[in-house]
Amino acid sequence: MTTFPLERIRADFPILQEKIRNKSLVYLDNAASCQKPNAVIDSISEFYRRDYANIHRGVHTLSVRATDKFESAREKVRSFINATSTKEIIFVRGATEAVNLIAQTFGKANIKAGDEIVITAMEHHSNIVPWQMLCEETGAVLKVAPMNVQGELIYPEFEALLNAKTKLVAVVQMSNALGTINPVKKMIAAAHSKNIPVMLDGAQAIPHIPVDVQDLDCDFYVFSGHKLYGPSGIGVMYGKKALLEAMPPYQGGGDMIKTVSFEGSTYAGLPHKFEAGTPGIADVVGLGAAIDYLNEIGMANIAAYEAELLAYATQQAKQIKSLKIIGEAEDKGAILSFVLDKIHPHDIGTMLDSLGIAIRAGHHCAMPVMDFYGVPATARASFAMYNTKEEIDVLMQGIESLIEVFG
Repeated sequence: MTTFPLERIRADFPILQEKIRNKSLVYLDNAASCQKPNAVIDSISEFYRRDYANIHRGVHTLSVRATDKFESAREKVRSFINATSTKEIIFVRGATEAVNLIAQTFGKANIKAGDEIVITAMEHHSNIVPWQMLCEETGAVLKVAPMNVQGELIYPEFEALLNAKTKLVAVVQMSNALGTINPVKKMIAAAHSKNIPVMLDGAQAIPHIPVDVQDLDCDFYVFSGHKLYGPSGIGVMYGKKALLEAMPPYQGGGDMIKTVSFEGSTYAGLPHKFEAGTPGIADVVGLGAAIDYLNEIGMANIAAYEAELLAYATQQAKQIKSLKIIGEAEDKGAILSFVLDKIHPHDIGTMLDSLGIAIRAGHHCAMPVMDFYGVPATARASFAMYNTKEEIDVLMQGIESLIEVFG
């Protein structure tokens, strides 16, 4: 591969210069949230300093400038995921709100008692609970496609669940707890052969691999800005235009209306129908800056570099006898979940923090995954484009040292 500009990238992230307990920060909690480059931090600061005003309908200069930046970011998102139109890009607070939006609009309009929704055994809670709530409201049934001990979807069993009762498939593209990358293009084709629409939870996948919604042919795609090196509190719901036009609004208020009277109201067209109230304007601008930054490096380059990191981390982890990797799918993103003999993951996380190493310990909002493996929690090191093999060495040394402490 071409030389990856690692040193330049690391210099762009000011938090990586932080000291934690007098140790250099080793930040390996990227699956929970990524750090922010100067380009994103500066874009938000500059927007508040020079351009801030409320957007849409304002005729004064600041409102026009703010609106232009906001809608320019929408076009950046459209291009980044290769949607056909900016009308298909809806700004929400995050992937969780996007899933709830789909459940409460598309779901309520199209799913009734006896219908089925198919998910997988490796879903994040945010792609389980909204469908359970919808099933409770409607009498629909939630079906779960199983996985094997490697953490891979058992594809024939997924396909066997698809039938005339299936009204939606809602699946994760990349598991946040295991790193598994699902064969989503194949899954979408199988669902579409039975006229079943598909929603992809792309929150974990989109910072790591190129995403093309037209090539995938998914009907909905959701992701969060904070995992994409952008601000928290902002996310995206992509939907095919025909589906979005048929769906009722999610919330009522300003900006999502065409006309209002006490006798009744009519709704704005896409995308504004789903964007009630004043949005996170500066956060949208920051998300646009994050996309510019990633485009400059290239998502394919990022994917290749992170694959090297994961391969190195996996190789090093396997040298530690009392360490067991949880999730060894053949197609996997940059996540290393593990357990250690006789040491609780929370103790692992606390001890590593004393060495300046930030990992995540817990169920990772994937309790059914923990139940499947028979563990209360895992320790999870998750890698990003600014991480290094030297940081992985520090992690492994830290693990070895705490094994010694616990005897």
